[in-house]
Amino acid sequence: MEATVVDLRYHMNDVLKALERNESVSVLYRGKLKGVLRPAARVSTPKVRAHAFFGSRSSSECVEKTMEKLRGGRYRDL
Repeated sequence: MEATVVDLRYHMNDVLKALERNESVSVLYRGKLKGVLRPAARVSTPKVRAHAFFGSRSSSECVEKTMEKLRGGRYRDL
């Protein structure tokens, strides 16, 4: 898609829709190419099961004890 500076000002919604469709938008100023807007890379969210905590505790140990080990005590005795 090509868009002028005026298009960016008055028709930004159309430009954003083009970016959502993974189209690049060429920005023109007085008929000359000034820049290219490219869609951002999609970031995938990691699964909760992939977190390190879920593989760290044995099945016989209760959750409270595991959390106490991870957090440490409320007061640290020196």
